[in-house]
Amino acid sequence: MTKIRKTLKENYKENKKSSLIVYFFLRFLVILCMLRQFFLGNYSNVLLCLLTLILFLLPFFIQQRLKISFPRLLEIVILLFIFSAEILGEINNFYGNISQWDTILHTLNGFLAAGVGFSLVDLLDKKVKSMHMNPFLMAVIAFSFSMTIGVGGEFFEYSMDTIFRLDMQKDEIVTSISSVELDPLKDNNPIKVDDIAYTIIYDKEGNELAYIPNGYLDLGIHDTMNDLIVNLIGAFIFSLCGYLYLTNNHNFKFTKNFIVTHQR
Repeated sequence: MTKIRKTLKENYKENKKSSLIVYFFLRFLVILCMLRQFFLGNYSNVLLCLLTLILFLLPFFIQQRLKISFPRLLEIVILLFIFSAEILGEINNFYGNISQWDTILHTLNGFLAAGVGFSLVDLLDKKVKSMHMNPFLMAVIAFSFSMTIGVGGEFFEYSMDTIFRLDMQKDEIVTSISSVELDPLKDNNPIKVDDIAYTIIYDKEGNELAYIPNGYLDLGIHDTMNDLIVNLIGAFIFSLCGYLYLTNNHNFKFTKNFIVTHQR
């Protein structure tokens, strides 16, 4: 770890000092959190803290390996995103305590993923002089890349929920449903049920397993669709910024903060 710290300091220039400060500060907070979780006996959270520390190093190693450079603001946002998702979201349950926390992060994820897709195409376009890609096409590719990442993330959440019986696709209480499964004639007619007051779940022997007040338990579909919608919004915002960046001779300053470039 000392060698990694030394290498980080040696390779980061003056204009990257702020992102380095953020990295060490967040790393310090994660280590404190990891020690606390260890003494509380929450060993799965300890592993999550270790994973977070590894993820913190990814931007640095990606830049070194691929000989590219992340803008300072992009590095800081990525570090804060990882910290917000894993430490605040999962361990400190911001997902449950702050209703819009998941929405904010998925919107940001859509924005950042579009930035990555745009940067990849932009780097390729600059390297292969014969390409000269249309700005609108580059924006579409960035948007599509972000949505693909978003869908992949929902596949991952579904897989974790199915295989390990987690609840990454957060369930939601609803008071009305519409389902063809309730049609007694099985004629594919949706039967509507409104004003659901509560739900009781029984096992095969008639034992009560759970009582759900105030409605019926939706199994993640609302969370999944909300995540994809806000991912789309984030992807669209960056794709528009990327288009303006290209059509204004690379002078759209906001977008520059999220465009990856070749190392000089």
